Amino acid sequence: MIRIVIENVFFFLLPTFLYVVWVAFSKEQWPGLMTTLSEAPLIRLFFAGAALMLGTLIFFSTGVSNNPNDDYVPASVVNGKLEPARSVHEPETKPSATGP
Repeated sequence: MIRIVIENVFFFLLPTFLYVVWVAFSKEQWPGLMTTLSEAPLIRLFFAGAALMLGTLIFFSTGVSNNPNDDYVPASVVNGKLEPARSVHEPETKPSATGP
């Protein structure tokens, strides 16, 4: 859970970090972090970070295609090799229509 929070905070702050790095390397003399942030377009950086975070959330949430009825098989060692975890889809069997 903490990994998910850290990833979201990272993508949210990424535009601000890139702006600070860009200012640091584009100016002849580094004005300092607080001066750079006080002159930064924080509203634009906020919306850029929010859009980037939302985009990554949508991208990663739509990438999972597991059916809730699939069986989860955890990682295991088979013949000395590590088999990754996976979901196994077993087709539903229709009940036979045997009547009286």
